[in-house]
Amino acid sequence: MNLHWSTPELTLTFALDDGPVRLAVSPPDGSRPDPSQPLVEVTAVGHGLAASSNRHVETSLGQRLRYVSHEDTGATLRIVQEEPTTGLRVTSVFEAGAGVRAWSEASLTGPGALELTFLSSLVVGLDSVEADLYSAANNWMAEGRWSVRPLRSAALADIVRDPHHHVARSREAVTSTGSWSSGEHLPVGVLVGTSYALGWQVEHNGPWHYELGENRRGGYLLLSGPTDQEHQWSVELTAGKPFTTVPVSLVAGTDRDSAFAALTRQRRAVRRRRPVDDRMPVVFNDFMNTLVGDPTTAKLLPLIDAAAAVGADYFCIDAGWYAEGDWWNTVGAWQPSTTRFPNGLGEVIDRIHSHGMVPGIWLEPEVIGTRSPLARDLPDEAFLTRRGTRVAQSGRYLLDLRSPAARKHLDATVDRLVSDFGVGFFKFDNNTTTGPGTDKGGTSLGHGLLEHNRALLDWLDELQARHPDLLIENCASGAMRMDYAMLSRLHLQSTSDQEHPLLYASITAAAPAAVLPEQAGHWAYPISGSSTEEFTFALVNGIPGRLYLSGHLNRMTPTELDLVRAALSAHREILADLDTLVPAWPLGLPAWTDEWIALSLNGPDVSYLTLWHRAPGPSTITLPVRRATITPHFPTDPAGWTYAWTDDALTVTANTPEPSARVLRLSPQE
Repeated sequence: MNLHWSTPELTLTFALDDGPVRLAVSPPDGSRPDPSQPLVEVTAVGHGLAASSNRHVETSLGQRLRYVSHEDTGATLRIVQEEPTTGLRVTSVFEAGAGVRAWSEASLTGPGALELTFLSSLVVGLDSVEADLYSAANNWMAEGRWSVRPLRSAALADIVRDPHHHVARSREAVTSTGSWSSGEHLPVGVLVGTSYALGWQVEHNGPWHYELGENRRGGYLLLSGPTDQEHQWSVELTAGKPFTTVPVSLVAGTDRDSAFAALTRQRRAVRRRRPVDDRMPVVFNDFMNTLVGDPTTAKLLPLIDAAAAVGADYFCIDAGWYAEGDWWNTVGAWQPSTTRFPNGLGEVIDRIHSHGMVPGIWLEPEVIGTRSPLARDLPDEAFLTRRGTRVAQSGRYLLDLRSPAARKHLDATVDRLVSDFGVGFFKFDNNTTTGPGTDKGGTSLGHGLLEHNRALLDWLDELQARHPDLLIENCASGAMRMDYAMLSRLHLQSTSDQEHPLLYASITAAAPAAVLPEQAGHWAYPISGSSTEEFTFALVNGIPGRLYLSGHLNRMTPTELDLVRAALSAHREILADLDTLVPAWPLGLPAWTDEWIALSLNGPDVSYLTLWHRAPGPSTITLPVRRATITPHFPTDPAGWTYAWTDDALTVTANTPEPSARVLRLSPQE
């Protein structure tokens, strides 16, 4: 028999018969597919693949799993399968959101042990692999570089000539290693066929893997956390030691933009939003193109006054506040510098409080510099180790958040900064990767890292429970750990460290494909003395998300400061609707060097269309946008750009002699 289970935007069809449970997603036309791909793929030492390849499907144990039972509460579905020769039991769990959130729970029903080397979080059957794959490279200062390519021509060779020949065992695989979950690739993808689209994300703050391949009935999409093959991961399973995979989310749509809109709604469903998250403050941060890690009392006080004067709500002191000289490999104690702040950091914090702003501070909690006194004071068990030796990267040791000593140190640090200075905002950075992990305690390297990753999440949960009014920004060399394990908990995501406004435009425009608009912290760092269009361009980058303000405001002219105030006013209007808007890209997802870039944030009653033209000289572009009433949102002066409707297309002309950008408000015509 088939079991059909639905969320508000997705229907799953499970085959429950004398074979392994199999899963397919119903297309938008409402038809019921015949599931052909086993729901669970699993390998263990002594139990590998039925057909050799690098793929994680056609596993011997996966093919021998059999349906036992299921439980449907409406909001949650649990399907239990067992494999009789090993006593392996796998429960597949599904939580309804906009789409579905899923993971696998493994245990043994009897004595003995099984060394797992792979367990899928979710595997879904596809009717066809004749589809386009949207995926994104992600690197420091070059985040969110999306590309699209046909799955068939990209990786899956068509070698089938008749029913007696094999299907190719090739795969399209995307893998992230180490502790930067988005250090090379985003943990997000969208597959678009002729009449359907599937979107997914892996919700883990460490290694992950997804792959697509072909089988005789069509194809499959497989999502997982760390694996033995890719990440040196394995774990011993016994009756008393179960294992749970990392969660993943799956959504469906009819095309690219509807799939990304569904991912946006799913992210809102999995986010653990707290009352303090409703504040949505404008944060000024002193780093980008401003103090760049060199704060002092003399430099900060005029910046604080200027940030308050333009209307910032929070003021964050970035890196360097603890530094005496060269600080990279001496960090860890997180005590204020006495040379930078002769009268104490409290003088600076008091100035922030005096303006009614909330003070924030930068912290890189997970590292201890190799030259820090704490490297001697803390025991080896507080750090990630391999064969008993501390893992060292780039002049830092890496704390193991499973360790009570490590957590005690971090708890004391954060609690002290909150109690001593009234800190209400932390920028938590992470600039050092772990490598494949730690074997401390006899685990595989990959499983040690997985346990550490999960301990970090537990620490964040406990921290926010102790300090419910605390807001935390997620940063890792910009956006090197941009995932919904972290972002389901934290308030704001740094989207880049990119210093050039023209390059930041594509990062801003692409960000809503991976992160909620209301969490996407985009730097707006106007430079005093630049032209009006350059100044405006830098501000526009911050408006369609969470404007993260920087720049030497204390050096700006009255006209420049008025433009900053106007940008903040325009941004706050969008903030009122931001957590209800979904993204669309009228010109397609931006390429790194596109001349024209367009991002639309759409709601039921209003849309905000942001346009960037990144080349000098006049230029015209036509966008497939539904006819609406156009109001210049920022800047409000319409000079320099013109707009004209032709049917359901908008023709835009930028008449400026240099690169320029605009934000438009689109409302239904009367």
